[in-house]
Amino acid sequence: MSRQSKTEGLPVLNDRAAGIDIGARIQVAAVPPELSDEPVRTFQAFTADIECMANWLVSVGIRTVAMESTGVYWVPVYEILEDHGLEVILANARDCKTVPGRKSDVNDAQWLQRLHACGLLRASFRPGREIAALRGSSSRTRTTPINSRWLHE
Repeated sequence: MSRQSKTEGLPVLNDRAAGIDIGARIQVAAVPPELSDEPVRTFQAFTADIECMANWLVSVGIRTVAMESTGVYWVPVYEILEDHGLEVILANARDCKTVPGRKSDVNDAQWLQRLHACGLLRASFRPGREIAALRGSSSRTRTTPINSRWLHE
């Protein structure tokens, strides 16, 4: 089977692209089938498991990763993958879920991988680490006095 038929006629722009479906408890990662005997793997959401996933992606030659998440579970995954030298994009779930019939995490991960390989995903805005840390710190600084005020009234 040729690469062209695997992507249903769409040209592959990122032949070293992976897709990850992010969940609260697990992440499902998919790589091109020609790069691994096991092109779809499931990892737990613990830091050690995310590190294992990042090492696996690098070991099979992945350079760029697209992931989708509707919650905040993507943040540690994003940072660990970046630390391993991977280009990471967080895709908007609305852009990825418009195809009916995908009902499993495995199918979602494979679909993300295919869309990313064909260059069809846009990255959501993600500020640099220093700005993200500053925003988090600023938010906590403001939330603490507000919460304290409500507790003492």
